[in-house]
Amino acid sequence: MASAETVAALVEAGGAHVPRLMARVEGRLAELAASHGAVLAEHAGATIAAGGKRLRPLLVLLAAGPEPSDEAGVVRAAVAVELIHSATLVHDDVLDGAALRRGRPTVVAAAGRALATATGDLLFSRAFAELARGARPEPIRALSDASSALAEGELMQRSDAWEIAVSRQRYLARCDLKTARLFEAACRLGALEGFGFPDELGLFGRRIGLAFQLLDDVLDVSGPAERTGKHRGTDLLDGTVTLPLILARERDDRLAGLDLRAVTTAETAAAVCDAIAATGVLEVVRAEALEMVGEAKAELPDVPDAQRAALELVADGVVDRYA
Repeated sequence: MASAETVAALVEAGGAHVPRLMARVEGRLAELAASHGAVLAEHAGATIAAGGKRLRPLLVLLAAGPEPSDEAGVVRAAVAVELIHSATLVHDDVLDGAALRRGRPTVVAAAGRALATATGDLLFSRAFAELARGARPEPIRALSDASSALAEGELMQRSDAWEIAVSRQRYLARCDLKTARLFEAACRLGALEGFGFPDELGLFGRRIGLAFQLLDDVLDVSGPAERTGKHRGTDLLDGTVTLPLILARERDDRLAGLDLRAVTTAETAAAVCDAIAATGVLEVVRAEALEMVGEAKAELPDVPDAQRAALELVADGVVDRYA
């Protein structure tokens, strides 16, 4: 999704205002990261700078529609969503003791647990402070609901750690809470600051968010590290059961009897990933993600053609990153 061709296509579909507003988002993110002293600024700034493709703020901009009248509100919403996303990454790395994030040392690895927790807290609090500048309750409520879902999903994941028999239904519920709800909030916030359809566009975001998580879990198995920024089988080493393993256990008796606590090295995790891939389930999960994206596109509301084309392009990009 980050290729020059895709960016050019988004500009053509969504309008020239998209890169202009995204530049304002980047500027505000950098400004906020530097607003609480040199030490926190270093780590908050590094976290934001490593933010990847900015998919969530991009969804805010596109859900707001072509040439929104309140550009300041749209930018605030996009900034707030990315700050929440960044905060959750830092906090997740603290809980997991993760050494790498997108190929770079995590804040917890570089600076320790206390400073990493403070960095995540700063990013989280600044998100709501940003939305509060707009003095409207609806956007704050939308982001608050998503943040509560994130916390609930994290608690569910911690409760399920090392539990090999996690059900498909519980896995999907966890993905919905931990990932899809923030995608939903991004689209809802854009619609609230733009031309409407918050419920319908929120559902669009929720569906592609769930597809995004399914594909992320496929990539954790397939790798390689050069592409994902982390070692294959990181979820296995964390004791996190994902859909590829759930389905593979139904096809391979050795995986059905796997003791996750015995997966303690990168080599062991890679071997389990190879066994999962050999069952053919990665393409099954990818097909499910494609179906979710198709449903999301099919049920888009009656938005302008340019806005529809841009949203569909982003939805397709969620799946294309696996290709």
